[in-house]
Amino acid sequence: MLRFPRIFHRILHTSQARQKLLKMTSYPDAYFRFKDGCETFDFCFYFENASLKVSRNFNFSRRVTETVGEFQGRVQANLDKTLAKKKKKKGKDEEVEGPCVKVEFKVDGESADNDANCKELLSSSKMTMHILDSSYKVVVNAPVVRSMALPECMLAGFPVYPSKLEVEFAEKKDCRFTWFRSAKPVQQDKTCDSHKFEEVASGFTYTPSAEDVGHAIKLRCEPVRGHLKGPALEFVSKGIVSAGPGHCPFNTRHSFTQEFLSGPNFRIMSYNILADCYADSDYSREVLFPYCPPYALAIDYRKQLLAKEISGYKSDLIFLQEVDRKVFDVDLEPLLSNMGYSGLFSKKGGQISEGIASFYYNKTFKLEHQEYITLSNEINENPLFESIRNAVHKNEALKSRILDRGSILQVLVLRHIVTNHIFVVGSTHLYFHPDADHVRLLQAATCLTYLQRKREEYLNSGNKCSLILCGDFNSTPPFGVYKLMTEGSIPKDYPDWRSNESEAVEDLELSHPMKISSACGCPKFTNYTVGFADCLDYIFYQNDHLRVTQVVPLPSEEELRQYDAIPSVVQPSDHVALVADLQIITLD
Repeated sequence: MLRFPRIFHRILHTSQARQKLLKMTSYPDAYFRFKDGCETFDFCFYFENASLKVSRNFNFSRRVTETVGEFQGRVQANLDKTLAKKKKKKGKDEEVEGPCVKVEFKVDGESADNDANCKELLSSSKMTMHILDSSYKVVVNAPVVRSMALPECMLAGFPVYPSKLEVEFAEKKDCRFTWFRSAKPVQQDKTCDSHKFEEVASGFTYTPSAEDVGHAIKLRCEPVRGHLKGPALEFVSKGIVSAGPGHCPFNTRHSFTQEFLSGPNFRIMSYNILADCYADSDYSREVLFPYCPPYALAIDYRKQLLAKEISGYKSDLIFLQEVDRKVFDVDLEPLLSNMGYSGLFSKKGGQISEGIASFYYNKTFKLEHQEYITLSNEINENPLFESIRNAVHKNEALKSRILDRGSILQVLVLRHIVTNHIFVVGSTHLYFHPDADHVRLLQAATCLTYLQRKREEYLNSGNKCSLILCGDFNSTPPFGVYKLMTEGSIPKDYPDWRSNESEAVEDLELSHPMKISSACGCPKFTNYTVGFADCLDYIFYQNDHLRVTQVVPLPSEEELRQYDAIPSVVQPSDHVALVADLQIITLD
């Protein structure tokens, strides 16, 4: 039997902070919660009577087959029990004969049928409950905030937003948010619940100022569905607002992206944001990124920087690699959806916990189709890749290495709303190993061929259609991936085929007919660590369909070396974001 948890909770304690339901005195309603097909329903109300000295919440979970009379009796019995306890506290231990409080439900002003079952009562539209001189409007399935949280790390100058937000019988976008800060500074690691708070802002996000440093933050969320309002939920931060890290390289870059584009123009971003599963380990702290303070490697810190950086580019298309599922669900998707984006997440194959996330701005693009493919599966099974498969299967070591890879291609087909132009866009993250140039070349060819075939489907249907492929290719410009994309062919004797002699690729040449360029060219660095610094990331586009109107300047090497390398206290990833403005060329 499916049982739902209670609708409302008086006080919830979590490891991070205090989550509290506001007293229902602000909501003179009683609430039913019920879903079709379930055998039980929940009911709650707040009862306050000064003369009886009663002030408390009442919660019930009952079966839908119970009669209205039985249910009224149960509510009445609980009220009587509460009053009896009050009398005993005064030293009056005598038995109370019969109910002293009458509970009655009415439908359309008439007393409810006591013999009807509660399921019939739940279908009533105009229902009230009466207890002594108190009358309640009874609401079925009122909007409810099930959970909400705030980050432990809050930085002045960086947006704060509700995470782990779950609502029921309402849409998140319709909820009303009010932000407060403690009237006085709070000592770190001290509880903030008893502090007085003052209202500072409204809306889904709040950017603390320098005046907020040292203060706790409180968020109130009121769920709304149409004309119905549910009880508000408050969450008080455990941590306090800290001073920000100062100037970040992306602050300068944002000066080039102050407005969204319009007409036949759009902005695209590709960014490997460094998955938490690769940053949160002793190996990453001691070997990969020993120059970065541990607190700045923590995802709770880095996601504050990522939120500000990504949102500040005002891109129409956002393609992210190394995205943890939790970061997508709890942070990126809620934040960006509130800004008008729709997002998709695809996890890599195998046991890897991260994947690719893509977002498109709903005012610029409309989604026509979305999917993702695992490259190894396509090579092994899809007839489209027969020539690649034949070459791979000639070498057992090569076959094993290819088929063990979990690399994926996320595919979005998007219609540009202004021009009606179709874009087949792919985002990928290719295999990283230094001796695997041959593997990356095969993977890149698979991505490009798959997108090319998808594009042909839309061209054959009479659409104007262009291809874009972006991501972290883990390949520098001198090698085969860049040559294949921009020059259109790879011969059988190309050196990359023998990057690992035991896995050499024999008798395979690659080609494609499209005119493709890299939107951001070949920057000196897109990845910058102490152990390695070079260009690994690209936005490839059809240069006879699109023209580049702006490349947002990348950070200088001086900025990247400010704290030895990246990630750092001012840069949340070991990669930098590629951002470019593209314009659709009129096609005959």
